[in-house]
Amino acid sequence: MTFSELIRSEKPVLVDFSAEWCGPCKMLAPVLDDVKRRMGDRAAIFKLDVDRNPLIASSYNVMAVPTLMIFQKGKPVWRRSGVLSAVELTRALESFAEQAEAKV
Repeated sequence: MTFSELIRSEKPVLVDFSAEWCGPCKMLAPVLDDVKRRMGDRAAIFKLDVDRNPLIASSYNVMAVPTLMIFQKGKPVWRRSGVLSAVELTRALESFAEQAEAKV
């Protein structure tokens, strides 16, 4: 599956633009696991290594890691850089999940 296919979903897709050498990215891993548990199948979460996927990262102007973006129907709808809490990420995903569910 390609990146553009992954982000084309009706439900929100959180993409963690990260790198293996990035300390804050490693701190974010358990937070993302927590968010995944909280959201269940209402959202998808993917990690994208910017060193292995430089064209994708540059196409979204990702200059720092970690950068978190939420996509819906192939379009970026939310973006933050740095380490966020599970509560902040869940709140953001919930709002987009509720919009998607309201349209069904």
